[in-house]
Amino acid sequence: MKQLFDIYNMKKILTILLCASFILTGCGNMSKAGKGALIGAGSGAAAGAGLGAIIGKDGKSAAIGGALGTAVGAAVGAVIGDVMDKKAAEMAEIEGVQVETITDINGLDAIKVTFDSGILFETGKYALTEVSKVSLSKFAVEMRDLPETDITIYGHTDNTGSAAVNERLSLQRAQAVADYLKSLGIAGERMIYEGKSYTEPVADNSTVEGRRLNRRVEVFISANETMIKQAEEGTL
Repeated sequence: MKQLFDIYNMKKILTILLCASFILTGCGNMSKAGKGALIGAGSGAAAGAGLGAIIGKDGKSAAIGGALGTAVGAAVGAVIGDVMDKKAAEMAEIEGVQVETITDINGLDAIKVTFDSGILFETGKYALTEVSKVSLSKFAVEMRDLPETDITIYGHTDNTGSAAVNERLSLQRAQAVADYLKSLGIAGERMIYEGKSYTEPVADNSTVEGRRLNRRVEVFISANETMIKQAEEGTL
């Protein structure tokens, strides 16, 4: 009996995922708000948040954004998703950055901006170059009309040198970015930063190109509680 029950439950899960896939692929030209209405129909807030995590382009929820005590409904997530999509498109125009839409810990759309450290820093250093300051200045301008967001900055290195050296260097690079953004008027309380050393590579450290790609700074933009409240109240 238990085996039959497990098979039955597995079929239900697969059916739900397949239905969600049909909904999303059939609505390619629909706004996030429209998709949210379809997904949210007949579902609770927790289900809406769960689908948000499935929809995320990276296939998983990012460990960013302050976790809320209660799940966020699909309709609220759809409104925030439209705002984030628009801002991501604007940021994609900044030279030397890669912009992606991801899903944060609350199941909401967030933005991941990756700055190539080859542009931000000279090898083994954490002082910002003049070219990088231009890119960060444009980034700061984009953030001024989205104050109801939190900014998380991660510094990464390749695996050249000792773990202690890379831990310190990755933190210094992340802090350099945070300090410069603060000098441009981005409120310090909006930002947290952390060094990741070489623990999260995106490429093969055994090659020159792989090491270059791993020397990077990632900036995550996620909705704070004020933005979520505005979306709930219809004022966002």
